[in-house]
Amino acid sequence: MADSHAKMTQATPQEIIISVLAGLFAPLLAIFLIVMLVLSIQDKHLPDTTSEAAQKATLDRIKPFAHLVALDANAPKVEKSGQEVFEAVCTTCHTPGALGAPKFGNKGDWGPRISQGYETLIKHALEGIRQMPPRGGDGDLSDTEVARAVAYMADAAGAKFKAPEAAAPAAPAAAAASAAKPDPSKGKAVYEANCAVCHATGVAGAPKMGDKAAWGPRVSQGYATLYSHALNGIRGMPAKGGNAGLSEADLANAVGFLMTQGGGKL
Repeated sequence: MADSHAKMTQATPQEIIISVLAGLFAPLLAIFLIVMLVLSIQDKHLPDTTSEAAQKATLDRIKPFAHLVALDANAPKVEKSGQEVFEAVCTTCHTPGALGAPKFGNKGDWGPRISQGYETLIKHALEGIRQMPPRGGDGDLSDTEVARAVAYMADAAGAKFKAPEAAAPAAPAAAAASAAKPDPSKGKAVYEANCAVCHATGVAGAPKMGDKAAWGPRVSQGYATLYSHALNGIRGMPAKGGNAGLSEADLANAVGFLMTQGGGKL
């Protein structure tokens, strides 16, 4: 009986270990290959943050989409030169020659237009022509600014147009003459409602009401000059003290009141 049944061979510990390792080799190899494949795919999809194009793309994504500019609605308008208007408005089309616009400095493009005359070109710029909108699309441009831009562009292509000069400021005496004669007794109420914010405390360099030392140099300039400064603004003081709706009669009364309180005479 014992001879007919062969005894089972018992495995040694070394053989068991080899068998286990051999069985794990294939799964481990498969896992390793899968991990390497995933890592290689991720490497290919990582963005290149070192190249100039990548840095530019990043800056484009984070740049502000708008710029807020605070403007004083009561500040006098300062008209731009022809070059300033061109660089702010006209260059969009006239530099590349877009939409049939004559290219800046191109005598071939501008020659036929210059021959039409300065007044005709100004008319076309003000009213618009073909693809160009009125005033180049900026309705805030004054007639003078448009004319200056036309002269700047045409002259760059060989014209000899003379751009309009800035209008001379009104003389103080003329400005004062246009206002009613000041009544200091009525000016006190106007002062308290509009001027006291600065002149009661002397803020922003404003001469304090009643301070004869501060008002002395100003009073010596005369009422006409002081009224012109109040009407048009000067240094830190906006036109009409910041109240665009203030009538010239009320303004004159306020100037008269401050002037007499500072030791001046009308």
